[in-house]
This record gives sequence, structure tokens and C-alpha cells, in this order.
Amino acid sequence: MKFSKINAWLHLWLGLISGIIVFIVSITGCILVFEHDLKDLLYPYRKAAITNNGAMLPPSALISAAEKAMGGLRARSIEYRLPGKTTQVNFRSDSIVYVDPYTAEVAAVVDHEDFFHEVEEGHVNLWLPRKIGSRIVVYATLVFTVLLITGMVLWWPKKWNRHNIRNAFTILWKGKFKRVNYDLHNVLGFYTLPVALLIAYSGLYMGFGWLSRSVYTVASGGKSMPAYYEPPSDTTMAAAGSRWAVLDGIWRQCVNELADKKSPAVLIGMPPEKDASVYAYTNMEGAYYQAHYFDQYTGKKLQGGGVDVMPFSEANGGDKLRRLNYSLHVGSIWGIPSKILFFLGSLVAASLPVTGFYIWWGKKKKKKKPAVNRQQQTA
Repeated sequence: MKFSKINAWLHLWLGLISGIIVFIVSITGCILVFEHDLKDLLYPYRKAAITNNGAMLPPSALISAAEKAMGGLRARSIEYRLPGKTTQVNFRSDSIVYVDPYTAEVAAVVDHEDFFHEVEEGHVNLWLPRKIGSRIVVYATLVFTVLLITGMVLWWPKKWNRHNIRNAFTILWKGKFKRVNYDLHNVLGFYTLPVALLIAYSGLYMGFGWLSRSVYTVASGGKSMPAYYEPPSDTTMAAAGSRWAVLDGIWRQCVNELADKKSPAVLIGMPPEKDASVYAYTNMEGAYYQAHYFDQYTGKKLQGGGVDVMPFSEANGGDKLRRLNYSLHVGSIWGIPSKILFFLGSLVAASLPVTGFYIWWGKKKKKKKPAVNRQQQTA
């Protein structure tokens, strides 16, 4: 009985304290699950008619067109997406340039701080300064995890008879509003528990370094997480070749040798310093991305460090979990089916603070019958 009371007390007050934050993070998460799908649907400039027998133009042609549209400003990175989609060229500014990869025609110059950017800011930072907002979100996620566990304890039937099982697993839609609200909180909370725990865990994994390091050690069989290392370029070879020839060569190597043919999306980043290397990420629209580094003057492949430099098939368990974590968090790990599942899970998670608050408010406002005075009874 004492454990039950403590559990119920924790569930109530932690829920009241974190309710608004959980609602904001969950409802914005619902939108972000289908962010790229909605963008492709709403923004025509993200699509490109496949021409030139499907052969995409090299970075030299696309970046030149994008930099011209930006008045000569130098590009920061270029992202080739899947066939039939425009290539995205990013700058150190608020603008993104979308270029047709088959014709090098500029499709659009847009501000990256669009509706989805604002939704992401709310999801990650609660629209507060990053250092403050991100900490609030990660600790609220930790509290939400505790709420899921205490909620499971509250849901667990005391006796597994037919009546209790029916109440625990079904919503009495014909009941009064209070009963329906209670079932929505209790029953839907149970059904979405596995998905909600996965979302919470993957969020905590990104927010707490101690957690990610601990999980890595366990999953890798006792190894420590490798340090990130970006190898330098050889500045003595600065005159070895033109910028465009090297960049085009790196892109061709990524597409022809390094990228998974099922996910040919490639992101290439231009180095900001003279001694920095060119980085490239292959399989960008899949769950198995890989990082590569190249000398910016010769195009020679260099050996970097970190969890993402090995081919996914050769990576250990810790590396794989680290690289899959983002896809797991946003629900894209199994494509559309997992996106739908995670969308519904986030939607229910957003409803839990609302239905839970109404349950508490209803109990709080419930009036007790006034005590009858004995003198009045005998009068």
C-alpha cells in the first residue's frame, strides 16, 4: 500500500509539473515525424523531372549555379537527394538554394527558418535559448520516462479477472465523458507504452552523454566510444588541382563506390579552412549513413575517427545503435509503417497530460456532501 501511494503521488505531481513541456515536445514531434514527406508534398521546388537519362550533374555545375544565385557567396555544403528530387545547396546564411540536378536550373532560393524550423525549435529548445531550452527538454523527457513507468504500475490490474481485463484493455465509449477521458488516458497510455519508451529513450540518448557512453560500452562488448576525428588536408598540395575537379571526383567516388545503390543520397561539405578536409556522408536518406573524409586538394580518401566511419555491416553493436538512434527517434527507421506508428505514439503522448490533468481536476473539484448537523437532525 505504501509503494502504491508513493507511485501514485509521483505520477500525479511529476505529471502536473512536466505536463505543458511534454505536450509541446510531443505535439511538435508529431509534425516532425512527417517533416520531409510534408515538405515534398507542400513545396514543388523540392521535386525535379528526371531527364538526361537519369544522370545527375556534378557538384561543379550545381554549386556554380547556386553561388551565382546567391551573388557569389560561397556554398557550405551540397546534398544530393533521391532521384526525382532537387539538390539542396546550403550557405552560411539563412538561405537554401534548390537546384535541378539534371539541368542545373535554380528551382528556388528559400529561407531555412520556415514553419518546420520553428516547430523543430519548439521540439528541441521550447523556443528558448538553446543552452536553457535543451536542458529543460531533456530533463522533462527523463520525467516523462518515469511517468510511463509509474503509469504502467497504476494501470496494472490488481486481479486478472474478466471484468478488470475488459476495463484495462478497452475504452467504454458509451460511458460518461469522465469515464471516456479516464479510459483514453489509461488504455491508450498502455497501448503506446513501447513506442513512447523508444521515443523517450532515443531522446535521452541524444541528451545525456553518460547514457550514450554507457549504452555504447554495453552494446560494443566493453569498448569505449571512439573519439571524433577529422583528418587534415595536406596544404603543401594546394596547387595540385582545381577546386571543382577535386569536388567532382569526390562526388563520383561517393556515388560509384561508397554509396548504397538503394540509397544514393550524398551530402558533401566544403571545408571552411585551408587545412580542413572535405567530409561526405553517404546513404543520407537511409538509416545506415557513413562518414568519409577527403583531402581538399588531391581528393585522396583520408581516415577519420568516430562511430560513423566504418561501413554499417562492419560496425560493432555500439556503433550501430549510435547511428540508428536518430532514425529511431524520428520514426523513419522502418519507413512509412514506423512513421505512422511513431506519429500515433507521439499524438497519444501529447494527449496524456491533457487527459491526466482533467482526471486530477475532476477529483479536485468533486464536492463532498456537507455534513448534517446533529442538532438539525433532532429538531
